[in-house]
Amino acid sequence: MRILLVEDDVKIASFVSKGLKKAGYAVDHAMDGEEGFHLAVTEPYDAAIIDIMLPKLDGLSVIERLRQQKINTPVIILSAKRSVDDRVKGLQTGGDDYLTKPFSFSELLARVQGLIRRASRVAESVRLNVGDLSMNLLTMEVRRGEERIELQPREFALLEYLMHNTDRVVSKTMILEHVWDFSFDPQTNVVDVLVSRLRNRVDRNFERKMIHTIRGVGYVLKAS
Repeated sequence: MRILLVEDDVKIASFVSKGLKKAGYAVDHAMDGEEGFHLAVTEPYDAAIIDIMLPKLDGLSVIERLRQQKINTPVIILSAKRSVDDRVKGLQTGGDDYLTKPFSFSELLARVQGLIRRASRVAESVRLNVGDLSMNLLTMEVRRGEERIELQPREFALLEYLMHNTDRVVSKTMILEHVWDFSFDPQTNVVDVLVSRLRNRVDRNFERKMIHTIRGVGYVLKAS
C-alpha cells in the first residue's frame, strides 16, 4: 500500500514517514502543496495525509483541486485547528477524516487503515481470504489452513497487494509503486528477493503453490 504525505514540518514528516514505513507502507513525501498536488494527480495512492498549512498551496486547496479532477484518493487532514467549524470545513472540502495536532501515531495509523479498508470495500470485514490463505488486516495475522505464517511488514504489504489482485498479474513496477517509494530504483532486484521470501513462507509447506512467476511480466497469486 502506498501513502502520500504532504507536510512541511520536517520533524512531523520524519516521525510519520518512519512509522508508516515500519508498518509496511510505501511513503512519498511532499514538502509543499504544489508538489503534493502534482504527485497526487500523477501517481497512484491508496491514501493521502495532508496538512492544512502548507507553502505554495494550502492543504484545503490541494484537496479541493483533487476532487475537481475526480481523484478520489482517501484523505486524512492534519491540522492544529481544533474548532468544529474547521473540521466541518475540511470535510466539506473533500477530506475523509480530520486529525488535530498533536496526535499519536497509533491513532493516525488506525485511521489510515480504516480509510483504506473503506475505500477498497472491505469495511465490513477486516479479513482477506483466497483459498485456504487468510489475512487479518487489523492484527496482521496470516494463516494458510491451520498454520500461522509470520511475516515482516514489507512481506505483509506485498501479500496484501497480491491478495487484492488475486488471479491478476502484477508487474515489478506495480509492486515497487505500492510497496516501496516512487523514487526507488526500478533496476534493483529487491522485488525478486521479496517475492522469493514471501513464496518461501506461503508455499513452502504446501503441495499447491499459490504465488507464481509469469516470466517477463510479473507475479500472480492464484486462488486455485
